[in-house]
Amino acid sequence: MPRLGVGLHLVLVDGRPALPPDEIPDLVAADGRFHRNPAMIGARIFFQPRLQQQVEREMRAQFSLFLATELTLDHVNAHHHFHQHPTIVGLLVRMADEFGIKSVRWPVEPPLASWRAQHQRPLSRWLAWLCSAARLLRMRQRLHSNDIRCNDYMFGLHDSGDMTPERVKRFLRELPDGVSEIYCHPATRHWRGEDALPSHYRCVEEFQAMADPAMRKLVEQAGMKLISFDGLHR
Repeated sequence: MPRLGVGLHLVLVDGRPALPPDEIPDLVAADGRFHRNPAMIGARIFFQPRLQQQVEREMRAQFSLFLATELTLDHVNAHHHFHQHPTIVGLLVRMADEFGIKSVRWPVEPPLASWRAQHQRPLSRWLAWLCSAARLLRMRQRLHSNDIRCNDYMFGLHDSGDMTPERVKRFLRELPDGVSEIYCHPATRHWRGEDALPSHYRCVEEFQAMADPAMRKLVEQAGMKLISFDGLHR
C-alpha cells in the first residue's frame, strides 16, 4: 500500500516507553509505564529541565524505531494529544530536519460546526475550545513558522469512540472549507490488556464507517478530496 500515510503516534503518558524505565525514571511510575495523568506530568515537564531531557531522549528513541521500519513519516500526533504541550512542540521543531517531520496533527475541533453536525453537548464543545484556543494557536504558529504543516480542523474529538457511520456522515455534511481530519479509532475487534481501547469505544463500527464504500461515494459526490498529511505539502 505505497499511498498509505503512516504517522508516528508519540506516547509520553499512559503507555509503555521505548527506552528502559531506568533511563527515564521521572517519566515512569513504579510499574515501568508512563504516568497516567497528563496534567500532572505536563506541568512537571514544563518546569523541570531534567524531565525535558528525558522526554527528548524518549522521543528520539521512538522516532528512531519508526525510521528503522523504512516507512516514510507522513505525520506526527500523540497519545492524549500530548504533542500540543509547548515543550513537545519545541522538541518537534528542533527534531524536524533530523527525523523528517513535515506534518503534525492540529487537534482543534471548531465548536459551532461540530455542534451543528451532531446537536449534542454544545457546552462541552465550546468550553474545550475556549480553554485550549490560545495554546493551540501558538502551537500552529510555531509549526508554520518552521515549515511544518498541519490540518485546519479535526472532527470527532468530542465524539471519541462513537464515530459510527451515521455520525461520520453528519460530520461530512458540515465540513468547512479547508483541510479536515476525521478523528477515530477503527479496529476489527476489541482486545484485552493494558493498552486496550476503553470498553465503551465502538471501534468496530468506526472501522465500518471508514471502510464503507457508501462513505467514499458521499465524499466524492460532495467534491471532497482525500489526502494523507503528506498531501499538505503538495
